[in-house]
Amino acid sequence: MALAHVNPTRMELSKLKKKLVTATRGHKLLKDKRDELMRQFLELVKENKELRIKVENQIKNANLGFVLAKASMSEETLSTALLAPKQEVYVEVSNKNVMSVDIPTFDVTTRTPNKNDIFSYGFAFTSSDLDDAVQSLNDLFPDMIKLAEVENACRLMASEIEKTRRRVNALEHVVIPQTTEQIKYISRKLDENERSTQTRLMKVKDMMLKEAHSY
Repeated sequence: MALAHVNPTRMELSKLKKKLVTATRGHKLLKDKRDELMRQFLELVKENKELRIKVENQIKNANLGFVLAKASMSEETLSTALLAPKQEVYVEVSNKNVMSVDIPTFDVTTRTPNKNDIFSYGFAFTSSDLDDAVQSLNDLFPDMIKLAEVENACRLMASEIEKTRRRVNALEHVVIPQTTEQIKYISRKLDENERSTQTRLMKVKDMMLKEAHSY
């Protein structure tokens, strides 16, 4: 056991008491961090669920629009209309710190702010169903970016929660109990040594008194 390796001295006792104070304070701070991470994580999970349902419905509607467009247009015309994209999208990644977790955030910009630049074809030979489908995908894009951001945040925060939980458990079930037992062990040893010293001093005193009395 770890107690066998403890040097029962007052210096070691003082060091262990400081260690116990630090471990106890650290345990409280980590528990508070874990609880706050859990609170924010649950909020993100709720947001993620709502976004996913919304995005899946939007994708379903966009796919339906393309099916209708394909039914009303020839395959060659449809392929030609979607052959060369007109708009360009740029994604800039930055980080925000949430409870010591660096979470990437995405900032989306387009080459031009003109909303009609999403249509890479003329309207003379295409159906309105294709316009609706392309518009649906364009409206869907910001939600998809946000969904990716939230899902990534959930993954990173879940990992940090697990790390924090392991540290809390290590302090709570290993470091603090072990240090407490070591402090008790050293205290008992020091008390025993003190009593033994007092006993020896009393014996020496008795012997000295007897010698003085005999003299």
